[in-house]
Amino acid sequence: MTPLEWLVAASARAPLPDDEIRARLAPSLVDGSGGPAGINAALASVGPLTILAKGGSENRVPVRGPAGDYLLTVHVDDAGLVDDLQLTPDDLKPASWAEIDARLAGLGKRVSFAAAEIDGGQSRIVHGLDADTLRPIGSAFKLYVLGALAQAVVEGRASWDEPLAIRDDWKSLPSGTMQNHPAGTEFPLSEFARLMISISDNTATDHLIHRLGRDAVERQLALFGHQRPEANVPFRTTKAFFRHKTPSGQLWPAPVDIDEVEWFASPADVCRAYAGLLRFDQPEVGNALSRNDDGLDLDATAFPEVWYKGGSEPGVVTLHYLARTAGGGRRAVSLMVSDPESTLDTLPLIAEAQPVIRGAFHLLA
Repeated sequence: MTPLEWLVAASARAPLPDDEIRARLAPSLVDGSGGPAGINAALASVGPLTILAKGGSENRVPVRGPAGDYLLTVHVDDAGLVDDLQLTPDDLKPASWAEIDARLAGLGKRVSFAAAEIDGGQSRIVHGLDADTLRPIGSAFKLYVLGALAQAVVEGRASWDEPLAIRDDWKSLPSGTMQNHPAGTEFPLSEFARLMISISDNTATDHLIHRLGRDAVERQLALFGHQRPEANVPFRTTKAFFRHKTPSGQLWPAPVDIDEVEWFASPADVCRAYAGLLRFDQPEVGNALSRNDDGLDLDATAFPEVWYKGGSEPGVVTLHYLARTAGGGRRAVSLMVSDPESTLDTLPLIAEAQPVIRGAFHLLA
């Protein structure tokens, strides 16, 4: 039975025992989802799935659930464990921004959104919903760390192939894999950047923050046109973030100070950050950002290149995309959902949000 077939079969048997979950899913996915209880909660919210007969592949297949039809995609690591999965619903293209707003309203208690055109390295908001409202953004702050690294390369203070050794005192908690390497193991800065963005590696992120200096990342906020850089000063490492949220080193089940201890930006800020990253015109930036679209699955003929970074913790889900059109134009969409009092069901929320994001790109194009 393939990992995908197991997942479909398991959806009808939830709750699953802890040992079965850990035998099939990578620790980064289990721990990042709130442990086995979080996995079982996600399976229960989706309901039993069945594979449809209209095609698919070993890692991607159309399925049907109680709420409709979906495309189920899994990624398997070198050990054969599922370390990422997306459940993307079939959707109709919206006819107007008013329809987009109506669908956004159902996503959560606090929703902020921006859809932008990027031309000449400048971002212009085409449509927004609280687009200038500062929100917690989770791991999307790593866009600014990536920008600080690219800026250091431009200014001759770093190079993409510069080796950096793993340090035990710079290690953080998952998501990611770099925390598993022994101290002294060296990787080029480009590898730290790739893992920081593509799998949101927290240890890779903290190593880059320490290598570049917090002041360099804080400076990048202003260089990218962030409306309130001071909201992120002093700039936190992920290790410091976890120390506040979970002193015992365990995942926390409910929102903890998401409006006080986080990283903050508005959707318009994130669109400007994407514009700033484009201005560098450095292949390593695009390489890091284009490895993983989190299952958005835009039409590749209309959008041949897609950049993505998201972020989440209990009470916070954010999704941020930039796509290149077939004609060479750039479009960006930033969505932020947060609730300081209630935990958001991350996987179902993303499954509901991605059709709205695809619809926004359709309107932007």
